[in-house]
Amino acid sequence: MVDKEGLWYRVLKARYGEVGGKIQGGGREVSGWWRMMCKVREGVGLGVGNWFNDNIRRVVGNGSGTFFWTDNWMGGVPLKIQFSRLYDLSVHKECSVVDMERWGWEEGGNEWVWRRRLLTWEEESMMECITLLDNVVL
Repeated sequence: MVDKEGLWYRVLKARYGEVGGKIQGGGREVSGWWRMMCKVREGVGLGVGNWFNDNIRRVVGNGSGTFFWTDNWMGGVPLKIQFSRLYDLSVHKECSVVDMERWGWEEGGNEWVWRRRLLTWEEESMMECITLLDNVVL
């Protein structure tokens, strides 16, 4: 689901569309197979929590196939949940981990582009996020 140049990704994208860098789940018009795949992916309606996310391991590698904000690549929860206010204010919501690292995720880095100036508590949250990223090596 992250190999954007792969045949299956392109077929599913053409059929169901893509939003936020991920293939849409569709509605009533989707195939039963795709509906079940989406349920597994989201852990919806299976009575097992989020089985898919609980039983996979993401290998970030160079970070090109992993979304910085929305994928669970740091362990725990996605950064958009852990730092929800920063995600809401971020201009670059759909960037990959490698893009974020390349643009500069350190303090004063070019990636930190906001829709408005951060409040003091939001700046503190950004510093917490930067501290979390200090030990990441791609």
